[in-house]
This record gives sequence, structure tokens and C-alpha cells, in this order.
Amino acid sequence: MTSSQRSWKPRVYRISVYQLSLAILFLLVASPFAAASDPSRKYPPTIVFMTDFGVVDDSVAICRGVMYSIMPEVRIVDLTHQVTPFSITDGARFLYGATPYFPASTVFVVVIDPTVGSTRKAIVAHSKRGQYFVLPDNGLLTLVDQRDGIDAAREVTNPDWMIGTKLSSTFHGRDIFSPVGAHLVRGDDWTKVGPEIAVKDLVRLDWKVATVDDRGLNATVIATDGPFGNLVTNVDAEDFLKLGYARGQDVPVTVGGKQMTIKFVKTFSDVPLGQPLLYIDSRGRLGLAVNQNSFAATYSIKPPVALVIPRATK
Repeated sequence: MTSSQRSWKPRVYRISVYQLSLAILFLLVASPFAAASDPSRKYPPTIVFMTDFGVVDDSVAICRGVMYSIMPEVRIVDLTHQVTPFSITDGARFLYGATPYFPASTVFVVVIDPTVGSTRKAIVAHSKRGQYFVLPDNGLLTLVDQRDGIDAAREVTNPDWMIGTKLSSTFHGRDIFSPVGAHLVRGDDWTKVGPEIAVKDLVRLDWKVATVDDRGLNATVIATDGPFGNLVTNVDAEDFLKLGYARGQDVPVTVGGKQMTIKFVKTFSDVPLGQPLLYIDSRGRLGLAVNQNSFAATYSIKPPVALVIPRATK
């Protein structure tokens, strides 16, 4: 073996180690940037799950088990399972409040389904924000559609996307909605779920819109806020402020036929304990509350009821 041959082998070895080191360094540096630039890698596959099942039995856990069995890596976020039983209005309201805080590609599985087993359709809908909704076609999408827009919808008819050979007539949360949500978040082709439905034909709630005219505001108290008894209205902050009231002013209010004067403030503690207040809630709507008490209980208000507020006098 010549001297040139002896020196050649170490040179090849040194270059190989150098190249390997560069490759490893490149991967370590480039991987975080690649993940950050690829939305599908930035967020884990996510299902946001909401029902009126409550948590005293096994219904929610069974549905989650179905989802995990189809897509073990899925992240399931429980929006709430304490929706007022059968209240499509509350379900629509919570869905409307939550969707802006989740990224495109999130799948929302919603089971508030008072007519389960009837002729109502089980559907998948896609919003212009890039989110999917698996739910009964009963009006739950009304508010999301008004704000974000629904650009496509399909009826769930493909048995390969369901579970069980004999579907329960009363537990479509387990047999239809949960498996369909898991198939979607897994990346299966959603056009295979069933036939297309015209978006204009989706069921919508008869949701009254607050109006402001020369005399003032005519609106509706649509719900109470969780366990606290605050009143939730359909009044956007912008519409209320058109009446000309400023924080600190007393506002004449007629709610559920009861006339009262309530101070418009920033937060609950701006009035004494037990006193009523008007405020802009965390969703940007006008609310009525009592400092550390329930407005609904104190004044015997059970939504929905009318809310009338005149314009501020100059």
C-alpha cells in the first residue's frame, strides 16, 4: 500500500463525520422553524366537545372513548357538559363565544339534541374560518353562521363513519357525532361523510335582533350567566353606547315589565353590595348584574324577557 493510499482513508472518514455533524446541526436548527411555519404541526389535532349530558354518569366518558379509539393522539377540550338541558339557544351562545379562541382546523362536536332519533339531520359544517362542526341540524350554528359564515355542509349518512351495527335511537353522541368528529380530526376526507346540503337550508334559530331607534333600545334578555344569575342580553356594546349613556350614570331600564333605575359601571364592585348594575360583559354585550348576588333571583327574571332602555336625555 502506498503512502498516498494510507492518507486517503482517514481523509474520507474525517469528511463523513463533518458532513454528518452539519446535517445534525441543520436538523436541530431548522426543525423548530419548520414546525412554526406549518400550521398542521403547530397545533395538535383538537376536538372541542360540548353537550348537555352533565357529568353524573358515563355518557361523556363513553363519547371520549369513542374518539380516542379512532384517533388516539387527539386532544379533547371540554367546552362544557352543563348546557341547560335541551337548550339549543344556550348551546348556540356558548359555541359563538368559544370559536374565536381556537385555530382553523379545530373540530367542534356539539350534542344538544332534544329531538334525537327523529328526522332531524346529523351534519358536518365548515366555516369560513376553517373550522368544522359536527352536530344536529337544529339551529346550533345560527350565531356562528351570522358572524363567521358557513360555506359548506354535509349530512352524515356513511355508516363507515359511525360505530355499531345497530345505531341507538337515543345516543347519537356516541354512535354518530363522536366517531365523525374523530374521523375529521384524523384527516379523513370529509366529503365521504355523506351528501352535500345547501347552506341556505340549514335550520336557524328565530333569533331576535336588538334595535335602536329615536326612542331608544328594544332588546331581549336571552339567558343567565352560569351560576351567578347575571342577565345576558342580545345587545352589543356599540348599540348600547348609541343611547348616549356614560359610565357612572343612572339608566332607566324596563326588564321583564319591571321598571327600575340602574347605574352603568365598569365592574361589579363599582356599586355597593347587593345593588344592581349595568355593565359590558366579557363577550362585548350589555349585561345586568347585582354585586355579589343574582339579578335573576333578586328580581324574579326568567329569560327570555323584553328589555327596553330609552335614549339618554340631554
